[in-house]
Amino acid sequence: MQEFSLAELAPNGLRRGRTTGSCATAAVKAALTLLLQNRICQQTAVTLPDQRHYLSVPIEAVFWLDAHSTRAEVRKDGGDDPDNTHGAIIFAEVRKNAVADIRFFAGAGVGTATQPGLRVAVGEPAINPVPRLMMRQAVMDVLEQFGLTAQTPGFDLTIGCENGAVIAEKTFNPRLGIVGGISILGTSGIVEPLSLASWLASIDVYIRVALGAAAPGIALLPGKIGRGYAQQVLGLSPQQAVQMANFFGESLDFLQQALREEDRQLQVLWLLGHPGKLAKVLAGAWDTHSGKSAMAMAAVATVAADLGFTHAQVQAITQANTVEAIIGIVPQPQARVLWLEIERRIAALVRQRTPAVKRVEVRLFNLQGETLGSA
Repeated sequence: MQEFSLAELAPNGLRRGRTTGSCATAAVKAALTLLLQNRICQQTAVTLPDQRHYLSVPIEAVFWLDAHSTRAEVRKDGGDDPDNTHGAIIFAEVRKNAVADIRFFAGAGVGTATQPGLRVAVGEPAINPVPRLMMRQAVMDVLEQFGLTAQTPGFDLTIGCENGAVIAEKTFNPRLGIVGGISILGTSGIVEPLSLASWLASIDVYIRVALGAAAPGIALLPGKIGRGYAQQVLGLSPQQAVQMANFFGESLDFLQQALREEDRQLQVLWLLGHPGKLAKVLAGAWDTHSGKSAMAMAAVATVAADLGFTHAQVQAITQANTVEAIIGIVPQPQARVLWLEIERRIAALVRQRTPAVKRVEVRLFNLQGETLGSA
């Protein structure tokens, strides 16, 4: 197994870091070593999920809590990635149990799941599946290291974060129904600096929360436009209206994957937003970031031409500075026909990408939040 060196910079020249999952795993390993061998580790090796690399993690402190339990602390280093938990103390308290199994508990500063749709069940500590696997591996590594695997004792692992309840207020945990603290996260054990991975992972979580309790319908929004419509007209809860930012395609893929895992269909998916973002998919742009996709005026103009708009109207739409400007160019009743057709075409494309969704409904709004097509 090869060491993963954090001294090697990421391709963007910035410093990588350790996930909260890696920190918690290192703390578990150090605390367990003290419990079983009365040995204090100043550094420990954490096996990464790829099973080909390990990460050397310094231990901030390790000590006995009482005659039967130990505690180890690791300071979170998020590298150069903006991270609310950077510098926080992640700790693990370990003690034997009588059930011959590894059990997880939320210590001070680690949250508990209170809503369905997360990666952990309601009532469970907010410790995601991959960090749990890493900690189980760490327990087995320590037992094997000291020749204790034949005994197969059980252990209670209590994972916490100093000041975690305050840190969590700066995250989306309260909105996701995770109360009491932060989540222990990470799929690779490594924080990639300034990457989109954490953002995408968050959207995946939000979608799964939105689908919780077998919700018949959810909404995806590129921004805040349409959020009031989702709640006041559609009757969706705040959790069922997910902001997907520019990640249109990825969000749909997350939704399809979650539905496939649950082996069910979603009755209706609502797409709510400004046509300046949503209409970009008519030109094949599933990443709607301005740096990765063209503005939507040409796509809108194509639809207008297909509907028989005059050449002058199509030219005016094509040459508009923004999609919002188009809204003022096209008079009624042609405007409603145009936006209705754009809504229909967007829905058809999305339906192809999400076969587990029975019906797709699109609602387009101007910047004032007024509907453009469907009433």
